[in-house]
Amino acid sequence: MTQNAQVQTVWSEAELSALAVKAFQGLGLTLADAKDVVQVLVMADLFGLSTHGLSRVESYGERLLVKGISARPNITVQSPAPALRLVDGDNGVGPLVGMHALRAAMQAAKECGIGMAFARGSNHFGPISPYSLLAAQEGFASIIGSNATTTIAPWGGSDARLGNSPLGFGVPNPGGDPFLLDMAMSVVARAKIRNAFKRGEAIPDTWATDDKGRATTDPKAALDGFLQPIGGHKGYGLALLVDLFAGLLSNAAYLTHVKSWVDAPDEPQNLGHFFILINTQMLGSTQWLAERMTDFASILHDSPAAVEGRPVIVPGEIELHKMKQQRAQGITLDATTVILLHQHAARAK
Repeated sequence: MTQNAQVQTVWSEAELSALAVKAFQGLGLTLADAKDVVQVLVMADLFGLSTHGLSRVESYGERLLVKGISARPNITVQSPAPALRLVDGDNGVGPLVGMHALRAAMQAAKECGIGMAFARGSNHFGPISPYSLLAAQEGFASIIGSNATTTIAPWGGSDARLGNSPLGFGVPNPGGDPFLLDMAMSVVARAKIRNAFKRGEAIPDTWATDDKGRATTDPKAALDGFLQPIGGHKGYGLALLVDLFAGLLSNAAYLTHVKSWVDAPDEPQNLGHFFILINTQMLGSTQWLAERMTDFASILHDSPAAVEGRPVIVPGEIELHKMKQQRAQGITLDATTVILLHQHAARAK
């Protein structure tokens, strides 16, 4: 397919998944591994998280082609204790390693009531909310995190020493929408700063610093500098905690030991993730949990809106509404990503 050809940009979930699976097979993955990766990325697109969805085929694909990511990893799982799993991703694609770790933690939680999986030897694994939703659909509450390439300076520092590490939580709601919270450790994503720079607009001085660690309203200086953590020194501490669990305890790389996929695309990043799952079925019946979750949400929803037309929402509502909408009307994907998917799919044998 050429750049000038008419490109289909609205897809059914089944059609898009089939194309994406073929694309990752074209990049060297097995059919089963490609399905794992695509499940996470398509779910991200369904949620409206396009920056972490199938658009990632560009960066994942570049690194797969230069052998910076292994297309055929030998992922292993060890069980040093009944509720603990250690996953070695063997430098596989991040969502593939993430799915192995999620399943390992689920198995442990089914047996013990609570399960934890540490993953090492991984790469960018997409957003957390798909994993949280998959866990919630099986009756598991979850705490999930990953470390990342360094983009944030330590509190009071003047160079990047820690990553914008995501942290997420999920609580199932039998018969209803689960609670899903997925957040990174910066005030805003770098993409928002980049968009402000393109528009020639100033940014709030709480978003980022310049390359000397000083707060700035200049988006160009911010792009050359560092992201600000949420909540100041509290967000800094939270980002460190995620890296301690995801990187240090998992025996993966941490802080500045994490290699940048931009600067060294042909080298393993050795990112780490952690999955803590709680089997809610061992806490009470599904009716018990559904009643409490419904009441929990009602208490919040019943608060009068401070701004007319903007009612109180529970984390996850926007994403789950977007998912339902796109499953009914089709998933919208940008033409560049579609073209790239077709190009990689053409390599599949």
